[in-house]
Amino acid sequence: MNFYDAHNHLQDDRFAGQQSELLAACEKVGVTRMVVNGACESDWPQVLALAHANKMVLPSFGYHPWYLAECTVDWQKNLENFLDQIPSAVGEIGLDRWKPDLAYAGQEEIFLMQLRIATERNLPVSIHCLQAWGRMHELLRDHPRPLRGFVLHSFGGPLEMIPAFAKLGAYFSFPGYFLHERKLRQRETFKQVPPDRLLVETDAPDQPLPESENRFPLFGVEGKPVNHPANLVAVYEGLAQLLGEKTELLTVRIEENFLRVFGAPIS
Repeated sequence: MNFYDAHNHLQDDRFAGQQSELLAACEKVGVTRMVVNGACESDWPQVLALAHANKMVLPSFGYHPWYLAECTVDWQKNLENFLDQIPSAVGEIGLDRWKPDLAYAGQEEIFLMQLRIATERNLPVSIHCLQAWGRMHELLRDHPRPLRGFVLHSFGGPLEMIPAFAKLGAYFSFPGYFLHERKLRQRETFKQVPPDRLLVETDAPDQPLPESENRFPLFGVEGKPVNHPANLVAVYEGLAQLLGEKTELLTVRIEENFLRVFGAPIS
């Protein structure tokens, strides 16, 4: 079976420099490709280096709404420079009205600038959205989008909005964090995602699985627990159980969906 991680942050400093070991563990359990998302200019070089070092890594470069205060005057030029260097995606980009003390002003403008870049290049784009689903739909509806579609990472929006987003080209990515008992609403929502629009992610080092499902306990900086990307297999198995499917069949479908939006690896 081939497993595809639609969204993680392997470059994160919380992994304490263990990236080579993490990738080896992922390869051993059958992870075939992973989308590693940059969040700001300062971590794009790390994402690029990981992609050059391991063909499993599909790099993605973007400005996450949490880090917009770090934008340099040349951020757009820098983003396009990284996209020019290697087959890649755009992300993580988005809107956030949830994080305390995070200014919303300017988020839409920078989101749309990055969406335009992705659309002009027809690159897949990974989107973060918290407490801004209605506005996100309006922006995507009213502006050009990549023909190959876009990914709503860790989709936590209303069930009723799934058809509207799918009509625009959305794929919906399921994280292991939704296997926690308290995430019943999110699990019920994913039962309604169209089969051809479903993806799976770890969001490592974030969004840890329930302890009972955590097969790769990992401790990063200062001994703090972090989510290991090799837990991807457990996320697949949890989602298969939720949907009442065999994991083997689910992996085939997820592979088809992943390759449709992100494309096949370049030899």
